[in-house]
Amino acid sequence: MTAAQPFDSATFLKSLTRRPGVYQMLDADSNVLYIGKAKNLKNRVSSYFRNRGLNSKTVALVSKIDSIQVTVTNSEAEALILEQNLIKTHRPQYNILLRDDKSYPYIYLSDHEFPRLGFHRGIKRAKGEYFGPYPSAGSVRESLHHLQKVFRVRQCDDSYYRNRSRPCLQHQIDRCTAPCVAKVSAEEYADDVRFTRMFLNGQDQQLLKELAERMETASANLEFERAALIRDQLTDLRRMQDEQYIEGKRGDVDVLAASQASGIACVHVLFVRAGRVLGSRSYYPAPKLEEGSAELLFSFISQYYLGGMAREVPRDIVIDQDIPDHDVLVSALSEYSGRKVSVSHKVRSNRAEWVKLASTAAQQNLEARLANRQSIATRFEALQEALQLSELPQRIECFDISHSSGEATVASCVVFDLSGARKTDYRRFNIEGVQAGDDYAAMAQALRRRFARLQKGEGRKPDIVLIDGGKGQLSEAEAVLRELELTDLCVLAVAKGPTRKAGMEHIIKAGSRDELVLAADSSALHLIQQVRDESHRFAITGHRARRAKKRNTSELESIQGVGSKRRHALLRYFGGLQEIQRASVQDLSKVPGISEKTASDIYNSLHSD
Repeated sequence: MTAAQPFDSATFLKSLTRRPGVYQMLDADSNVLYIGKAKNLKNRVSSYFRNRGLNSKTVALVSKIDSIQVTVTNSEAEALILEQNLIKTHRPQYNILLRDDKSYPYIYLSDHEFPRLGFHRGIKRAKGEYFGPYPSAGSVRESLHHLQKVFRVRQCDDSYYRNRSRPCLQHQIDRCTAPCVAKVSAEEYADDVRFTRMFLNGQDQQLLKELAERMETASANLEFERAALIRDQLTDLRRMQDEQYIEGKRGDVDVLAASQASGIACVHVLFVRAGRVLGSRSYYPAPKLEEGSAELLFSFISQYYLGGMAREVPRDIVIDQDIPDHDVLVSALSEYSGRKVSVSHKVRSNRAEWVKLASTAAQQNLEARLANRQSIATRFEALQEALQLSELPQRIECFDISHSSGEATVASCVVFDLSGARKTDYRRFNIEGVQAGDDYAAMAQALRRRFARLQKGEGRKPDIVLIDGGKGQLSEAEAVLRELELTDLCVLAVAKGPTRKAGMEHIIKAGSRDELVLAADSSALHLIQQVRDESHRFAITGHRARRAKKRNTSELESIQGVGSKRRHALLRYFGGLQEIQRASVQDLSKVPGISEKTASDIYNSLHSD
């Protein structure tokens, strides 16, 4: 049996067009590996076959290519729509794939003399009005429950409605006006339907004003029972506003934020309809060839709206960062939806708050997923296999150094076990007596202080020691451990690659100095990245605190445009620096004498890292 011939990229590229289109990469069994779009097919496809600068996932993809098929399109936007349709059909191995294929639910108001209010999911075949989409079935049912209590529009099936001869239980508990047995006039029922429609369309203020006027009229006419009913409706509506409404621009907006770390990504979608935040949802697409959160967000948005899942594209989409091919995406979404669509990331006021909410949720949900015990255990097992250890490692310690041009050097030691981060065992070491900027000597001092305690019986012995650095830091670690007679520890150096991008790290083993080659999607590599990133964060936090203490001045003093009066106003308003650091831009701008621009400068300075 002869070995498969490698793909002849040089011959293929010679005849490839420079027009926009879609390319499909296939393996020897004609399975689709990856589908992409391009403004210039020749330039884009050529980039996969360059000699340098490819990450490990791209190298793995290229090694499997047996053939490439292309489809030429009239524009890049047309190519993007075709790309997402093909991804939906073929579900290639190297593309981001959304596993949630369900369409979103709506509230449906039927087109009858006495309309029915109900839950709807799927194709909108029936005549009537559809309100939404909502993020989940639960949010629809909760809204229906509130509306049934306030406006008492029927929610029963049409067959049930047509065959009633007496009022049902819903009428008896004041949840329906029983139009089925003529307990309400057509005019009164039409008013209830109109109020329901106003609420679902976001016309809250007009609705509240009209109801208040009706209540006053009923009271003036001595119709106290009717006035009390309207009063209760007003109370319930205001409570619903408190739960759902964020003051801001009217209209339908989807707010998306992406966060990525240690081989895992989270995209959080916030649904705003008629000025209300109806809910949100987090997705966890597996990063494939995308190298950053911006590229990941572009791929997610493309498939989320253009992937044939019958999702409604809102007029406004707000994102937390700039994305590549922004204009192409806007053009494709507009063409797909048949109306102009806006995609923006530089927003102000309430939309900026929505972005902050989505971004915070994405980061927190990502951290929760990383901390999941089952996920951590799987990663420990993968690391055991990668290092060919006879037993499952129980404890990993990672060391990092942080300083500013040699000032206030701090070393960190973070600990992970099978339960995740063990923060009670974290340690920081203030480095003294070494030349400014000498990371090697600083690492040696930190390791000596940590493991000298181990010789005294203090603390547990780690199974794996990670050193954030290259061969120089690794040599220092080996020398210290020999000195302390701890040569049985598994020690790895984690050095950033030339591009300093996640997935391009070099893992070097102590002793043999062999480089451990791990695929970018390896769970073992993701664990190493996660521990290393936490060590880096902990070191920076300690360095900042030490630097501020050493200078014996407030961090506020280093902010341009913040003089003594403004510092005094800030401290007086918040009570201390810690509360100032926790404050948002909006909170800071409430302080007398602090403009929105100054508040933004203060926030950015205090959160610069």
